[in-house]
Amino acid sequence: MKTVRGRTDHVVVVGAGLSGLSAALHLLGSGRRVTVVERDALPGGRAGRLQRGGYLIDTGPTVLTMPELADEAFNAVGESLHDRVELIPLHPAYRASFADGSMLDVHTDADAMTQAVEDFAGSDAAAGYLRLRSWLHRLYRAQMKHFIDTNFDSPLQLLTPDLARLAALGGFGRLDHQIGRFIKDERLRRVFSFQSLYAGVAPARALAAYAVIAYMDTIAGVYFPRGGMHALPQAMADAAEAAGAEFLYQNTVTGLERTGNRVTAVVTEDTRVPCDAVVLTADLPAAYRLLGRTPRRSAPLRRAPSAVIIHAGTDRTWPQLAHHTISFGAAWHETFDDITRRGRLMADPSLLITRPTATDPSLAPPGKHLHYILAPCPNTDIGPSPAQWGDLGPQYRAVILDELERRGLEGIGSSIEEQCLVTPADWTAQGHGAGSPFSAAHTFTQTGPFRPRNLVHGTENVVLGGCGTTPGVGVPTVLLSGKLAAARITGCPPRTRLAQSARNYTKGAPS
Repeated sequence: MKTVRGRTDHVVVVGAGLSGLSAALHLLGSGRRVTVVERDALPGGRAGRLQRGGYLIDTGPTVLTMPELADEAFNAVGESLHDRVELIPLHPAYRASFADGSMLDVHTDADAMTQAVEDFAGSDAAAGYLRLRSWLHRLYRAQMKHFIDTNFDSPLQLLTPDLARLAALGGFGRLDHQIGRFIKDERLRRVFSFQSLYAGVAPARALAAYAVIAYMDTIAGVYFPRGGMHALPQAMADAAEAAGAEFLYQNTVTGLERTGNRVTAVVTEDTRVPCDAVVLTADLPAAYRLLGRTPRRSAPLRRAPSAVIIHAGTDRTWPQLAHHTISFGAAWHETFDDITRRGRLMADPSLLITRPTATDPSLAPPGKHLHYILAPCPNTDIGPSPAQWGDLGPQYRAVILDELERRGLEGIGSSIEEQCLVTPADWTAQGHGAGSPFSAAHTFTQTGPFRPRNLVHGTENVVLGGCGTTPGVGVPTVLLSGKLAAARITGCPPRTRLAQSARNYTKGAPS
């Protein structure tokens, strides 16, 4: 593994998002002095916090899986995730609601899910689910060590026994086809393949290897931190500060001072921070601007779809909503084509509705409720421009709320007391390429050793972190990106203790 050369005693981490905080904890655990520079007033980055009229709104991810990866970052400084954050397992992990009126509670426990599938689609489907579950476990084990939790210096690193195992498992086939080997019911197939959307690829075109995301969502366990998702980055920042890190909040980085190929200081609007090395977790366009160069690629980066989000504080809720509810429209393949190829808003939307107050009522005033409604949409490379979203955003908000009314959430529009609408224009303003919070899509040529590297040619002491670099998008992988970035500086080979740690969170995994 290539590492940063020269002194690395003092490391500046740019960005206090999950990747930056993970990097900071791992660096502190290796004896480095760490300064974290963050433009916002709070840690979290995309996993931030917004307060409106007594509602505590998580601005970013709503799903926490594989908390052992966060625990590993705490362990680096001699702490435990569980000493700082109360994690509440979600049962069910999701509720899937379909256009024909049927519903399925998605459980991560094998017995509970087998029974739910049998009641939903019959005994053959239940048997297929068990075979699928076993396949997902084997797929995960084949990928984790050498494909996900690793720093790539060359595509030749793929040539391990795990590559043969992954090929034998069908990991290089198409996701939808491989899921269909086990499950014939189209509704069930959606439950185990919709996750590819957030990786930026339709299930019909995605590699089956990306089913590892379904493993994380439907088997590894889904959790919610008491106090909201923002409780996780806040706890990580508190642990880092207790271990000696210095945090400079409300400091926007404006430049990097250099001597030759080394960065010698990070410059903000208010101060100058000398350093020996830098972990840069800004989204790729902003990171490359600071570095003064964009690495050459044989083809331009393809961005994942974006999303419109309605954060709604309401005076009521609806009993058919679980903590996480996926409301599927009748259209499926057309929906993916709309947002990944045609650059159009979904004609028949599939929506993620999160009701965090179902698990933690303290996030809203007494008797009130929070709802987070996410509608995937095209990024600004192929869809409406940021300027167009000024008018389009409120119009699309009305369309989404009308659609939810038709799907049984009667009175949702009139129930809203506090709200925040987020569109690709807002993501663009925050520095995300093509207005997408999901960064580079996980196509084959943008995955593993082919994803933008966390080492940048021409700058010998800067390492990238975050969802744009290795290993990719999602809370678990972003936490790993911070650990991998730290390893480039410390020289410590990154090796997770997942097999041991996961037993603290899940039970019943097949051997």
